[in-house]
Amino acid sequence: MKKLFIIVLMACPAAGVFAQQPVKSATPDPKQLKRAERRERINQLIKQEEEGALIYQKQGAFGFKFNTDGWGMFYEHGKYKTITNTNLWWLEFGERKHPKEEKVPTLSASSGFLIISSYIYGKRNNFYYLKGGIGRQTLIGGKGNKNGVAVSAIYGGGLSLGLLKPYYIEIDNPTTGKREQIKYNNNDSLFLDPSIILGRGGLTKGLGEMKIVPGIHARTALRFDYGRFNELISALEVGLNAEYYTQSMPILLLNKEKKFFFNAYVALTFGRRK
Repeated sequence: MKKLFIIVLMACPAAGVFAQQPVKSATPDPKQLKRAERRERINQLIKQEEEGALIYQKQGAFGFKFNTDGWGMFYEHGKYKTITNTNLWWLEFGERKHPKEEKVPTLSASSGFLIISSYIYGKRNNFYYLKGGIGRQTLIGGKGNKNGVAVSAIYGGGLSLGLLKPYYIEIDNPTTGKREQIKYNNNDSLFLDPSIILGRGGLTKGLGEMKIVPGIHARTALRFDYGRFNELISALEVGLNAEYYTQSMPILLLNKEKKFFFNAYVALTFGRRK
């Protein structure tokens, strides 16, 4: 009887310890459920593609270009025709710059204040462009998993509009003794005299004098899409672009004007598939 009493006393603390251990919930983690559902959905999309079915119908994307001679931004719309081919159309706006452009810093005084500014010596026009084109995106390689990168070739072309806006500078006119904003006129000695230039003119100055020059363009590129089996598009694009205009485009004085422009670019593209 004494031994039985001792065994009961020893068993009670042990039972208390087991009783205090939390019972694990049988409810699954919502994050794990979401990840599992996404994996299952991607597996279904991969299976559909392997069976020859279109998994998306269309896409819309926008992006930013870093060109070797300027910058650009664009909107692109695509309609899937087959698993590997998508018809595209796009609109793009940007600016072309002369490779010899160089900013010159200036320091001037006005109403007792120091004004820090800059200008591009000899710049005659800002050269903006607006392009509309059609083309095709063709899938040439990609891994069939959620971390796969789809590699596509893009090619096409269309119409271009070159937009020449006169470049204004601000000078201290030695004849009138006043600050003035001027653009280049033939044989204009004031425009090319660095000793009287105070800085560039206003950003909107010259908009009403913009000249439109029609042209054509062609584009070819490789796009690396990191979200192939995802509604969201996240891609890096590297490519070449060629443009031809119906007249020479005067950008920088004392340099040869040209009609044909060729550049390379890198673009960041974001969008959505449906």
